[in-house]
Amino acid sequence: MKDNDIKRLLYTHLLCIFSIILSVFIPSLFLENFSILETHVTWLCICSGFVTAVNLVLYLVVKPNTSSKRSSLSHKVTRFLKCCIYFLMSCFSFHVIFVLYGAPLIELALETFLFAVILSTFTTVPCLCLLGPNLKAWLRVFSRNGVTSIWENSLQITTISSFVGAWLGALPIPLDWERPWQMTVERKRSTYRSLHVPCRGLGTVK
Repeated sequence: MKDNDIKRLLYTHLLCIFSIILSVFIPSLFLENFSILETHVTWLCICSGFVTAVNLVLYLVVKPNTSSKRSSLSHKVTRFLKCCIYFLMSCFSFHVIFVLYGAPLIELALETFLFAVILSTFTTVPCLCLLGPNLKAWLRVFSRNGVTSIWENSLQITTISSFVGAWLGALPIPLDWERPWQMTVERKRSTYRSLHVPCRGLGTVK
């Protein structure tokens, strides 16, 4: 049984990676002048949609936490609406956290919010698919010894890794400001201001 879970978990992660790759190439077939660098806002929306759709389909097909109880249609609808509310709350919460850490409040607000959406896609959506809108289950999984299955262990690792990657991924941005793919001077300054506080917290900026 454990070997089957490992195989299904591996296929799930491979398909999620494949969905990110598809979000890079498929839109270029339908959208003119599409590229990750020049139309990054559009790509963030498409990537979030691809990953969310793949997560939903995979967890419906694989069903890692099957329950013997039958739920009514109204219960399923209520559960789905709660998941949507949790996802929106996660997006707005991350957006507020980014602003508190120095991101511009009004300037580049769309980019900041879409970054919150993409981070919620890689953290909150898998939690909702696997655990549902159950805060007690979330607290149990992310406590020290609360993991009870390989799926929950994977969820714990990937969620924490997404947060760490989002934090560390911002550090190299100031290193290539002179490259042609970087932004204009005004946007560079706003990016520097948004990065100054978290970098100072890590001790890289005095």
